[in-house]
Amino acid sequence: MEYERIQVECRSGYKINEYPVAFIFQGRRWNISDITDRWYEGGMESERPVIDYFRIKTDEGKVFILMYAGHLDEWFIRY
Repeated sequence: MEYERIQVECRSGYKINEYPVAFIFQGRRWNISDITDRWYEGGMESERPVIDYFRIKTDEGKVFILMYAGHLDEWFIRY
């Protein structure tokens, strides 16, 4: 599995970057039609920052996992 830093457009509600709505990957913009799963890891220990994960489906039906590293304020895609 590889991770790549990407740009993500988010919905922000009670917190910033609450969930993704679109992202730029492989030179194009992908709209997110559905978030099929969501989880996080870390946060219990100071050495392990909270990482938010989103399994998403695009308008084209492709499935990706997006990862938000809040301590870096960066998004990544796993493919």
